Amino acid sequence: MGGREQVYVNDAFETNWIAPLGPNVDGFEKQLQDYLGTGHAAALSSGTAALHLALILAGIKEGDHVLCSSFTFSASANPIVYQGATPVFIDSEESSWNMDPELARQALLDLHKQGIVPKAIIMVHLYGMPAPMEPFLDLCREFSLVLIEDAAEALGSTWRGKAMGTFGDFGVLSFNGNKIITTSGGGALISDNGDAIQKARFLATQARDPAPHYQHSHIGYNYRMSNVLAGIGRGQMEALPERIESRRKNFEFYRNSLGALSGITFPEEQAGAFSNRWLTCILVNPEKTGGIDREAIRLELEKDNIESRPLWKPMHMQPVFSESPAWLSGISEKLFDTGLCLPSGSNLSEQDLVRVVQRIKGLFS
Repeated sequence: MGGREQVYVNDAFETNWIAPLGPNVDGFEKQLQDYLGTGHAAALSSGTAALHLALILAGIKEGDHVLCSSFTFSASANPIVYQGATPVFIDSEESSWNMDPELARQALLDLHKQGIVPKAIIMVHLYGMPAPMEPFLDLCREFSLVLIEDAAEALGSTWRGKAMGTFGDFGVLSFNGNKIITTSGGGALISDNGDAIQKARFLATQARDPAPHYQHSHIGYNYRMSNVLAGIGRGQMEALPERIESRRKNFEFYRNSLGALSGITFPEEQAGAFSNRWLTCILVNPEKTGGIDREAIRLELEKDNIESRPLWKPMHMQPVFSESPAWLSGISEKLFDTGLCLPSGSNLSEQDLVRVVQRIKGLFS
């Protein structure tokens, strides 16, 4: 916690604004809009809810196809299936680990030859690392695609000075407990399209028609954020610059401490990219480490009760998506095999970081 969350939560209790919606929701949405430089934001119950609403607003229906990053968490792809549509998974490019735009273009050309015309693309800014946006904007213009940016891990990251999530038709944020700021559970849908965000708010509150009685002309969802949780978000937003600074300091500490070890590499920012460094990740090459692999490091840390995790297992490798079409290069599978997420919390002390580093160095020595 940043220190001011309790002020806003107390205000919700003192004014009896406990039910969903209220001044904290309005205030949190305004903070998001001002910080991101976007026109409109809807505070929701989760980032997954935001993705689902974005697909609905994009007109995705049963039988449609949606391109999606393969190297991501399953929440990026699940809402496509909620709509009865088919996810088309696209592999990563090496520098940012995000969707490969050339592979995406090849997939679109191949699908068009089959008479399949995808309507949207969900591209993820993985681990807070921005994807270069110009190729995707060109793709969407060329193939008339709705661009949905999954910036769940990338609040505070920018490409050429512009916030991630604000390039596409829709941007999606997450405030889950493990994100750079949290509302305990929550998310947001952002867009410069005010009518679309207004419709998202309508759908997220059970699509109740403006009538004195309960009347519904559309299927709705219970996707709005509560006024209490939005109060947490307001306090968290005030601490966001400190959170970004802390995450980036974690990354620099690890890189300075471990970067000289043979076979250990870190993802670097491309020119124009600013990453919030949500998680610090390393790649481990056993051919250069003397046989030490990702799993050996993970288990060594675990001996000292230090949790680390492999990178995301690509969606095309997941049992639930095994039948989904995919355009692959092998990069995401290689990243999964060799990558490890190190402890990266904003509240890590230097003593914590030293402990992690010493354990890893001890394995190498």
